[in-house]
Amino acid sequence: MAKFELKLPKMGESVAEATITNWLKEVGEHIEADEPVLEIATDKVDSEVPSEVEGKLVEKLFEADDVVQVGQTIAVIETEGELPEEDSEDDELDIDLNEEEEDESYAEEVAATVEEAKETVESNDFSDASRFYSPLVKNIAKEENIGLEELENIKGSGKDGRVTKDDMLAYVENRKTGKTQFQKSKSIETGKLESAVASKEQAIRSGKDEIIEMTRMGKMISHHMIESVQTSAHVQSFIEVDVTNIWKWRNKHKDAFYKREGEKLTFTPIFIEAVAKAIRDFPLINISVDGDKVIKKKNINLGMAAALPDGNLIVPVIKNADQLNLVGLAKKVNDLAGRARQNKLKPEEIQGGTYTVTNVGTFGSVMGTPIINQPQVAILALGAIRKVPAVIETPEGDFIGIRHKMFLSHSYDHRVVNGALGGQFVQRVAQYLENFDTNREA
Repeated sequence: MAKFELKLPKMGESVAEATITNWLKEVGEHIEADEPVLEIATDKVDSEVPSEVEGKLVEKLFEADDVVQVGQTIAVIETEGELPEEDSEDDELDIDLNEEEEDESYAEEVAATVEEAKETVESNDFSDASRFYSPLVKNIAKEENIGLEELENIKGSGKDGRVTKDDMLAYVENRKTGKTQFQKSKSIETGKLESAVASKEQAIRSGKDEIIEMTRMGKMISHHMIESVQTSAHVQSFIEVDVTNIWKWRNKHKDAFYKREGEKLTFTPIFIEAVAKAIRDFPLINISVDGDKVIKKKNINLGMAAALPDGNLIVPVIKNADQLNLVGLAKKVNDLAGRARQNKLKPEEIQGGTYTVTNVGTFGSVMGTPIINQPQVAILALGAIRKVPAVIETPEGDFIGIRHKMFLSHSYDHRVVNGALGGQFVQRVAQYLENFDTNREA
């Protein structure tokens, strides 16, 4: 008999911890190789942790709602076979130091984060705390000079009042503007403050408004949107596109495409194809910003915003989109969109995007001004396709006809993308769409 330690796996850049939401197996149960053992939630996505071996679960080291660091052992599995070979230290870091400069920066960032976490444990004494605080929360408290007394006064939105990362970030933001209850208590008598709070709560309860708690994902989206607006200088360029030829071509080929490939042929892969081509023409759209440095991305990884049943959005990523043909793009789009709605995306499938496309036309919007998906520098919104009267130019003269048209709305970061580049890029996307080859096979 051998014992295998199941560890919390790496889940991409910037993800250092996860919360256990549910155990799928109990102690004593048999587990097949690659069978999910527990469910976890991170800042980015909910996921399952599978077992790498076949055996029996003999020990659970954490319970539901516990916060676990990447690399920590979360369970012990007893197996009859030989254990898989341990990955080397270099493999665990999953970093090719010779590939790109940003990988070196990331490795240094990881090392600095580890050292910083060690310093936090050594310098901040939270042993007298009345409730549990995760290492990340303690680290934020240290960075913002929040002492134990102040930390204990922060209202937590987690289970049993646990303070989460989002609680800390919101508190720090309010703290800067002097809006925190802890700061107010220094200048207002405790009795008066409690009376004021009680009166406010009574007024809310007696009213007809319904108070709805934001979901975990809703809170994360809110934080990311505010962070993006505060980080990037958003500007927009708009262009109208005639997609009549694409409309007719799709209607002509969609049934045969479905019979042959077993997949629906939507407009999305056609638009994704045009965007990928335009990025190859204008590679400085495919960048990110790191301080005063611009990182030019080698791969074209296109994110596609997908609506979830609860109204939230998630952005799965099509890796190396420029290397896929239309059939490959159609299958990838359908697969990612379908699994997104079922909450079955893997963490790595929503990471690594270099440019994002969002379809606001799905909800009938003619155009939109989307917020950039950090750390990217641009995002394209696809408006609704409408039949409109238009002037058609011919050698015989101009006449009015009915055409299928749509607006493309391009938001970009004016810190690094000027109006010429932002405008030329969306113009090139429009040109690829208007010059679509109607003689091509689906």
